[in-house]
Amino acid sequence: MKIKSSTLAIILAGGRVGELNVLTAYRPKSAVPFGGFARVIDFSLSNLMHSGLERVAILSQYRSYSLINHIGIGAAWDMLGRNRGVSILPPFQGASHASWYRGTADAVFQNLDFIEYHTPETVLILSGDHVYNMNYRDIIRYHREKDADLTMACIEVPLSTAHRFGVADIDNEDGELGGRVIQYREKPKRPKFSWASLTVYCFKPKALFEVLAANNQEDDSYEFGRDIIPRMMSDNRKVYGYKFKGYWGYTRTIEEYWQTSMDLLGPDPKIRLEEWGLRTNLDHRGLCDCQPLKVGSNASIQDSLVYNGCTVEGTVEHSIIFPGVQVKKGATVKDSVLFFNNTVETGASINRVVSDVNVRFGAGAQVGAKEEGPEPEITVVGWNNTIPDGAIIGGDCTIYPNLKPAKLIREIKSGEIIR
Repeated sequence: MKIKSSTLAIILAGGRVGELNVLTAYRPKSAVPFGGFARVIDFSLSNLMHSGLERVAILSQYRSYSLINHIGIGAAWDMLGRNRGVSILPPFQGASHASWYRGTADAVFQNLDFIEYHTPETVLILSGDHVYNMNYRDIIRYHREKDADLTMACIEVPLSTAHRFGVADIDNEDGELGGRVIQYREKPKRPKFSWASLTVYCFKPKALFEVLAANNQEDDSYEFGRDIIPRMMSDNRKVYGYKFKGYWGYTRTIEEYWQTSMDLLGPDPKIRLEEWGLRTNLDHRGLCDCQPLKVGSNASIQDSLVYNGCTVEGTVEHSIIFPGVQVKKGATVKDSVLFFNNTVETGASINRVVSDVNVRFGAGAQVGAKEEGPEPEITVVGWNNTIPDGAIIGGDCTIYPNLKPAKLIREIKSGEIIR
């Protein structure tokens, strides 16, 4: 079975998501930094590399500069050569198309000529904003054995949270491996089944072309979960569910991004980047040129990921620190994620904070929740901000990017939004 040469992979990487607010103000959600050195899209790209799938298209339209810089020519994932490569496909104007991508399905529809040119036996469509480790060969093999029109990867979630996802009722045709999808509902208010779609789809090209054409002609919504899968179900096409048993991290909201990041830590981390073989572009932001980590004589680093290019003279606990971060003497960073080139000045205290790039926390500032509660109450700080010396900022606050100093008053109460 020639999976490698007969599969074309498409990554949906172009959108932003409102729940990530300031973290996607200047970048698509797939390009959000993750894990101290990588980007969220690196998980999809690394999975493709380890699966031997080297012909990839990335559909992007929202503020793509950061994403394009990160992908480069695809060399970081060995996707460079005569019969392999990464193509970034933005919206375009032409004889038949003249609009932005109107949804995930429309993005693929606008690039059907690209798919037809490569004549694949299977089209693998992925979301670029999930954190997981999967060998796509397994689902492709299952898809072809079933001669399915669509095979979707699903993971079982609690019924209490199933309303947030597209969920499928899968029969027991192949036991733990998967089965025929009997019913599918997109974000039902009262879910009755709990196999959530991972947005990993294997399509038979002919079926994909037909259903996308019908969607484009007859519908006013253009999403795979909301429109394409229900249409395939109503047409009685062969739709199968592949049951995925591994870890799956969601990054749609700040709280989910924070929790998925925290899953990298602890005595038994749920995410194991080295075992998963995560690759990234080390040329992006000059990561390959960073000096070694500098740790002061009185510094303390516990249960944290702290990378090259950082200087730590204070205390870092249960946190993820990206290159270029400085934690000065007497400063404390706890349960937080600090992106590139943050500075935490002397005596500042940072707790349950996600901070974008180029943020300075002034001396003695106290930012984030003071006490641990049942909910994380994450404070998020947009890029290019200077938090004043001695400032007090509560939990669950949102600080928009690049604010003028007058906007950043010395006390911001919990739950406030500063824009």
